[in-house]
This record gives sequence, C-alpha cells and structure tokens, in this order.
Amino acid sequence: MTFDFTPTTVDDLDPERRPSFVLALVPVLAVVTFLGIGSALLGLAPHVPLLWSIVFVGAFGRYLGYQWTDLSDGITNGLLMGSQALLILFIIYALIATWVDAGTIPAMMYYGLELLTPTVFLPITVILAAVVAFSIGSSWTTVGTLGVAFVGIGAGLGVPAPMTVGAVISGAYAGDKQSPLSDTTNLAAGVTNTSLYDHIHRMRTGTAIAFGLSILGFAVLGLRAGGEIPVSRVAEIQTALAGTYNLSVLVFLPLVVTFGLALYGYPALPTLVVGVVAGICTSILVQGAGFVAAWEIFMNGTAPETGTDLVNELLATGGLTGSAWTITVVVAALSLGGLLEHTGVLAVLADRLSQAVWSSGSLIAGTGLSAILINALTAQQYMSIVLPGLTLRNLYEEFGLDSDELSRAVEAAGTPTGALIPWHAGGVFMASATGVPTLEYAPFYLFGLLSPLVLFAMTLTGRGVPTTDRVERAQTAD
Repeated sequence: MTFDFTPTTVDDLDPERRPSFVLALVPVLAVVTFLGIGSALLGLAPHVPLLWSIVFVGAFGRYLGYQWTDLSDGITNGLLMGSQALLILFIIYALIATWVDAGTIPAMMYYGLELLTPTVFLPITVILAAVVAFSIGSSWTTVGTLGVAFVGIGAGLGVPAPMTVGAVISGAYAGDKQSPLSDTTNLAAGVTNTSLYDHIHRMRTGTAIAFGLSILGFAVLGLRAGGEIPVSRVAEIQTALAGTYNLSVLVFLPLVVTFGLALYGYPALPTLVVGVVAGICTSILVQGAGFVAAWEIFMNGTAPETGTDLVNELLATGGLTGSAWTITVVVAALSLGGLLEHTGVLAVLADRLSQAVWSSGSLIAGTGLSAILINALTAQQYMSIVLPGLTLRNLYEEFGLDSDELSRAVEAAGTPTGALIPWHAGGVFMASATGVPTLEYAPFYLFGLLSPLVLFAMTLTGRGVPTTDRVERAQTAD
C-alpha cells in the first residue's frame, strides 16, 4: 500500500495561524471529554460525540484563521487517508453475509465443535488466527471470516464470547504484524525508509514475546472456561446447522479461493471481491439459492431460520447495507482526524515530543505513545503509522538510531492498539463483525495490551537500543 501523503510539520504552518503547545492541547482535551461524556457516561452512539468534536475543532480552526475551504481540505485528506479501510469495510460485511449463506461459516462452526474442547479452544484459536493472518496479511479479513465462525464454536462450547473475540483478534494482529503481505507492515517500512524484511526482523522479538505471553494467558483462561463439554448444546447447534445448510466439502470453496489469492500476493480489495463472488456462486450451486436471492443476501444480509435461537443469532448478518452504522462512525472519525492534522494540532504535538526527548530510549517510548495518541485522535491505524513515521525520521538519525527502530515503534504501538478504541475503525469493525462491544473484549485482547508494553519494557531495559543521548552526541560533534 502506498500513500501520496505528507503530514503537516511545524515549519509548514503559517506562523500567524500556528497554535502554541498549550492551545493545541485544547481541541485534544475537548475531543477526549466529548467522547468520554458522550459514549461512556451518556451511552450515546459514537457518532454524536464525534460530531461534537468535529464542530469544536472546526470552530477552533476558524479561530486560528483557517477558512472553510481549508478545513474542507483537511476533512478530504482524512477521508482519502482512510479510503482503503472504508472500502474494505464495505466488502467484508458483504463477504460475511455471502459466506454464511454459502454454508462456509456454518461448516466451520459444525466441524470446529467436533474437534475442539473448552480447555484448549482459546489457545488454539489465537494460534490459528495468527497463522491465517500471517498467511493472508489481513487481520480484518481473518476476524471477519475465521473470527465469526469461532464465536459460534465458542458459544457452543460454553466459552464467553469476549474471551473468544479477544483470542481471535490477538492472533490476527500478531500474525498480521509479521506478514510481508500486510498493508500496515509494508506501510511502516515504506514511510520510514526501511527494508521490509529488516522491519519484520526488528519486530520479531517483541512480537514473539507478546504473542507467547498471549498464548500463555489464553491457556490459563481456557482452564477457567473449561470443564465438561455441554453435549446437549453442541448437538443442538450441529443439528440446526446440518438441517439448514448443505455442509459438503464444496462449501469451503470461497475460503480456499480467497486465502489462495491472498497467499499468491493479490491485493486485499480484489481478493475480497473474488471471495464475495465465490460465496454467491457457492450459495447458488451448493445451497440451491436463486440468483436474485443470492445477491439480495449480498445487499441485505442473512436472517436464517434454523429452529435454534442461538444459531439464528450467531448467523444473522447485515450484508452491504448493514455496514452503514460502522461506515458512518469511521467517516466521522476520519474527518475529525483530518481536521486535527490540517490545523496543525498534531504537528505541534509532534514538535513538542521531539523537544522533550533526551535519549534514544525516550525517543522510542515517545514514538510509541504518540502512535497510540494519534490512533485515538484520528481513529485509523494508517495515520498512527504515517504521522510519527515521517515526522520523526530526522530525529532518529540525530540519535544514531537505525530506521527499523522507528518502524518497529510505530507498528508495535500503532497497529494493534486501534482495536482497543471504541470509535477507531479497527475497534468499530471488530465489535460489529463479532457482535461483542469493544470495551467487553478489550480486557481479553491480550496481544493489543501487551505489544506496546513489551516495546516499552524492551526500551526501558535497553534491549537493542543504543544508549547515546543528545548530550553525548553534542559533545561528540564538538
């Protein structure tokens, strides 16, 4: 993935319209306050506090002297930056619906219930999700396909849904971060002028530690969630699935086609579109759906009548039109991020960070924290990689750090943490695709919590980080 985007720096800003550091904090605090009060306290959908935030930051931009056309350009840039994420959201919602109707996801649930037990379910889930995400280079596709099926399997085994979702997302992001096919992995390497495989190699130790600890954590959770398999529930689910869908081996065709194209290196969007078409063809040829009915499923989703409420609920999907709630949240969040970037708020914060660091370790830690902050403010992971990746490159050179230290910091903290934020594109998608709210699965999304913590711990202990600080470099230069 490539972006023709250069973030605004302090030097790019008109001095007459450049906010001071204290002034730049005002819209940031306002956004945090609005989202906290609107979503957490009042229980409003995130659209509302995001709209409040957009209005406030727009008024803030007018106060700085920006015209409406300037602010409109900022919103446009934010939407362009997240355009691929928006398109993927559209397609994945349709993909899930067509794969349910094709019997692909029901078959994964049916056979998964035969093979897995409550005790080993969670650690196996995180490992399988990591393998799939590494193979296809997409955490979102992994969650939208394998994840949906595993939520159904977990429900049949009596495993709480938030634990299952946490395991799936943990594995998906761990595998995605090490995949040479991943868009974020390529993006982090690209914006920092780092060789792709140097970047992957630099991330390997931290990813392995966070992933290993996640597997251990899910093994412990599996013991707590384990016990006797609820045979009657498993039988009820399998009977409902077998009575509603033809579960022959042919229903796995969409899965094979989609993952095969991804492994071959095809881009995400055309691969997902082919997966949708394969799902529709399978619905028609294997499940006996009519041509028009199959495309109506694509548009409007599924509402199966299996005779079992739990299965009906697990396999109910919204299709393409069902993505509207998620898409509107992401559009609002991207618009807000574009305004914050265009008005110079993020540039001023990045500049203050560059002034505050005193050693290579503090620079890496500060980079990770800035990636998390930008994730929260712009609501999409691409910006959390691009902004610090481009604006801090010179500072890494000043401290004698290799570019792969920068690429590791932005991805270890930026890529996985988005799914922890309820209004973030990743968090909104994961919650909508799996049916489990972000704040419910967040405590069990172990990899997302551990990845930045491992980065900070490695930095604190100096593992692989040069000890040269700014004073030493100044003395050497003299």
